[in-house]
Amino acid sequence: MAGDDTELAEPSDGLPPRIGAPARRALERAGYLRLSQLADANEAELRQLHGMGPKALGILRDALAAQGMSFAGE
Repeated sequence: MAGDDTELAEPSDGLPPRIGAPARRALERAGYLRLSQLADANEAELRQLHGMGPKALGILRDALAAQGMSFAGE
């Protein structure tokens, strides 16, 4: 289909670009590719991912809040 590049476009709820590469890789390895998926995860389990630090968690928390979402259990 000409002009239909939705498959190639980054999802509107993609991970925030401000998180660092180690945190992004950790999330992707764990299967989290979209911000909305993080609403099903609790902060404690994300904290256990290698490469996920307090700064990245704060950025993710703020990004979720901006979309009216939060980590599971909050």
